[in-house]
Amino acid sequence: MNSLQFDYIVVGAGTAGCLLANRLSADPAKRVLLLEAGKQDNYPWIHIPVGYLYCIGNPRTDWLYKTLPEPGLNGRSLAYPRGKTLGGCSSINGMIYMRGQARDYNAWATATGEPQWDWAHSLPDFMAHEDHYRMDQHGTATPAFGKLHGHGGEWRVEKQRLRWDILEAFAEAAVQAGIERTEDFNSGDNAGVGYFEVNQKSGWRWNTSKAFLRPVRSRKNLVIWTEAHVEKLLFTTQDGKPRCTGAQVMRGGQSLSVQAHNEVILSAGAIGSPQLLQLSGIGDATHLTNLGIAVVKDLPGVGQNLQDHLQIRAVFKVEGASTLNTLANSWWGKAKIGLEYLLKRSGPMSMSPSQLGAFTKSDPSQPYANLEYHVQPLSLDAFGEDLHAFPAFTASVCNLNPSSRGSVTITSNKSTDAPAVAPNYLSTEEDRLIAAQSLRQVRAIASQPALAGYTPQEWKPGVVYQSDEALARLAGDIANTIFHPVGTTKMGRNNDLSAVVDPFLRVHGVLGLRVVDASVMPTITSGNTNSPTLMIAEKAARWIQQKHQPKA
Repeated sequence: MNSLQFDYIVVGAGTAGCLLANRLSADPAKRVLLLEAGKQDNYPWIHIPVGYLYCIGNPRTDWLYKTLPEPGLNGRSLAYPRGKTLGGCSSINGMIYMRGQARDYNAWATATGEPQWDWAHSLPDFMAHEDHYRMDQHGTATPAFGKLHGHGGEWRVEKQRLRWDILEAFAEAAVQAGIERTEDFNSGDNAGVGYFEVNQKSGWRWNTSKAFLRPVRSRKNLVIWTEAHVEKLLFTTQDGKPRCTGAQVMRGGQSLSVQAHNEVILSAGAIGSPQLLQLSGIGDATHLTNLGIAVVKDLPGVGQNLQDHLQIRAVFKVEGASTLNTLANSWWGKAKIGLEYLLKRSGPMSMSPSQLGAFTKSDPSQPYANLEYHVQPLSLDAFGEDLHAFPAFTASVCNLNPSSRGSVTITSNKSTDAPAVAPNYLSTEEDRLIAAQSLRQVRAIASQPALAGYTPQEWKPGVVYQSDEALARLAGDIANTIFHPVGTTKMGRNNDLSAVVDPFLRVHGVLGLRVVDASVMPTITSGNTNSPTLMIAEKAARWIQQKHQPKA
């Protein structure tokens, strides 16, 4: 076989791509090429948990996208980080292990007409790669827990290695406000308050490159190219339909064509996958023609249906509490933090961005938990800025199921030009109402007896804002993305004109091409999106390997 010919080409070595490369190369008879535009994941800050602060906004590890000015955010434009290194977003994200809710997957099954997407069929795909610490030899897993979680897989899940009294108080205040405690956010119903579990191993970040690539890099049939920028996909015609045969790649200053005998699998993420489809002639025909791109397949849904979780950061000053604000704003505090991590791999340097979580209803009339809290013993004006000088905690809250929809659209026919990203946050009355309700709920929790000893004072948004209209507008001033874009190449039935891929993730009307990443989600999951993306990849790898593939 020619050195530039493979059985499978996987575009993007992020969360999904690393798992796919592992699974597809398990067959020594199949030659697999994994393409990644970023560099190796040997940048030290990738592996220290708090290093996300130095990876996000860093061209070494981040694509540095920005949104268009958002009307729902009062004209603000947001930084929109996406991982650009082996491991993709799993190398720069918050490390939270979260599956979502059973209803998410049952809804996918209904929407696509394919029962293999429901919770019962998806649970084994979560468990297949899971390595949960409670299932260790001396763990605390009950038999019931063991039916929901895996052990011995590649994807390590551990308990966080730090504790804050102010977070304990917030958890108790949440209970006093009517939110029950939970010991497992990943049972299919994540309602409750508790501590997030994280994808870490002994105090180090555990990204998908470590989990799925490093153990198999010696396989002779697996080729991994980093700093390999895919410019476009390549096509021929078969039986009157376009067939994807490979990709044009810029690597080392040379433009190369690589060929795939079986399939090309696009795993470039919710921004990169629709961008590359459009650059390659798959998308809205009118838009592509206007940009001088030859139309391969008219699929107007490409780049549409963008969904994201918008977190509203409510900040409360406190008294008499140890928070990261006070600890990190002194030389001795910084020394203590560094020494603890050096000696124990614990403390603030082992922190995920959020430690305490809660899932609850924005209103009693809601049929399920539709809000997620990320609670932190710190505060700042915006991500990447200095911590406040006063002690404080932040209760970030997001609408799990936003009805607002946005888009990802290329603006030129050049692969090096960033696409226009327009999440369209808070563009519906429903989303604005839930934003106001969520801020009122934060106030209700902060007013409970468990926090009274810390005298919480609302710093943001501020007690002067009381009406739904005022709170929704202020939410636009203090909210930010929680980095969960999905849905831009949604899966759906053959007669769904907005769908891009079928229920088995094959691009509608195109042979030899699938999309396998968060962009295929028809609706966003009720929680953090990294682990659901792994589940999608696990399921897809099995389908790709089947000799007799199911027909949509």
